[in-house]
Amino acid sequence: MNTHELRRSSERGQADHGWLQSRHSFSFAAYHDPEQVGFSDLLVINDDRVAAGQGFGRHPHRDMEILSYVLDGALEHQDSLGNGSVIRPDDIQLMSAGTGIAHSEYNASPREPVHFLQIWIVPAVRGATPGYQQQRFAAEDKRGRLQLILSPDGEQGSLRLHQDARVYAGLFDGAERASLELGGQRHAYVHLARGALSVNGQRLEAGDGLRVRRAERLEFADGERAEVLVFDLRPNELPRMP
Repeated sequence: MNTHELRRSSERGQADHGWLQSRHSFSFAAYHDPEQVGFSDLLVINDDRVAAGQGFGRHPHRDMEILSYVLDGALEHQDSLGNGSVIRPDDIQLMSAGTGIAHSEYNASPREPVHFLQIWIVPAVRGATPGYQQQRFAAEDKRGRLQLILSPDGEQGSLRLHQDARVYAGLFDGAERASLELGGQRHAYVHLARGALSVNGQRLEAGDGLRVRRAERLEFADGERAEVLVFDLRPNELPRMP
C-alpha cells in the first residue's frame, strides 16, 4: 500500500548539552519513542550543532554505516584506522564500522559553530572490514537534481555502502524539479535539511521527515533554498541488526 507519513521538525527528539544542540529524527540515546525506532535500515538521523572548539571525543562503533553530512562550518575527523580530515559543505564522509572502529569529531573552528547531520544505516552483514571513504560532490552536481552519493555498488561515482540502499542529495529553488522512480516496490525516507520543498504535493519545511511506503515515484518541486537527502530503502518496516 502506498502511504506517506509526515513528521514535522518540531516533533523530533532533542538534547541540549550546552556545547551540543541536537535534534533526533529517530530514537537515540536518552530519547526513546517506540513509534520512531528507525525506518527500514535507516536507524539514526541526528541534526547536530556543535559550538566552536568543541566536539565528540574518541569513541567506538561497530557494525554500522555512519554518514556525516556537513551543512555549515567544518568538522574535523580522526579515527583508529589513521584517517584524519576536515569535512565541509559538499563533502560526503562514510565510515563503515564493521568489526570495530574508534573516532573523534570536533568543530574545526575556534570561532564558528558547525552544523552537520550524522546518519546511521544498519549494514547487511556483521563483521565487515572497517573502512573510510570521503568524496566531494559540488553544489552544481546537486543543483535541480538528485545526485547519488551512496549506493551498494559505487555506481555513478558514489561511495560504497554495505546495504541495499541508495542515498541522494539535491538542491532545489524556484522552478527546479526532479523525480525519483521507485517502482512501487521500495520504501523511501525524505529528510529536508533546510529550506522548503514539495514532495509528491506534500510541503516540507527544514527538519521535516517524510516516510514513503511502496510509492511508484517521488516528485520534487517548488523549492525555496531547499537542501534534501533522499533514502531509497528496502520495504521492511524496522531496522534489523545483522
